[in-house]
Amino acid sequence: MLKNKFYVVWIGRKSGIYSDWDHCKVQVDGVEGARYKGFATREMAETAYHDDFEKYLKKDLNAPKIIVCSNPMIGSPILDSLSVDAACKGNPGILEYRGVDTKLGAEFFRLGPFPEGTVNLGEFLAIVHALALLKKMDSDWPIYSDSRTAIAWVKAKRIRTNLKRTANNEQLFILIDRALLWLKTNEYKNPILKWETAWWGEIPADFGRK
Repeated sequence: MLKNKFYVVWIGRKSGIYSDWDHCKVQVDGVEGARYKGFATREMAETAYHDDFEKYLKKDLNAPKIIVCSNPMIGSPILDSLSVDAACKGNPGILEYRGVDTKLGAEFFRLGPFPEGTVNLGEFLAIVHALALLKKMDSDWPIYSDSRTAIAWVKAKRIRTNLKRTANNEQLFILIDRALLWLKTNEYKNPILKWETAWWGEIPADFGRK
């Protein structure tokens, strides 16, 4: 279970983002109609603060999304997890990647657009970004990806890409260099799991652009 470290107050004595519960409580305690919620990361809190609070306060939001799989060899996904995905307009093309809470869909991070990349590179970077973030948060949550290629690259601590390094994609390759260095100099406790799209539907981090 991820601990809430940041609190968003949409309606209270003073709206804003607070880094501990005590300061949040001052703004909402005794305020009729107060609207507030805790989040695990500042990025999630920032996204929520600038969004419609109703999306985050619906009573059924914290209810598990039940995915029933008829294949006993596959089973159902672990909901307390982080799911990652990448989207590329053209391949190579304009690339983005992100990570979300598998159960709630809340966005943990999003990077891009990068002017020239590939889906596999985006998926690889998304997994490593998730590993680094969860390690920083001291979380043992598993990470889901629907890319067997990216999962293999992460476990091998190397990539195999035909994309040539150019001035146009230098920023992306700098991130790749950092990701490879992180993998070679860090240990992690998070299982990296394959999202079974055929049984569970699109991964929660999917950009919905197919």
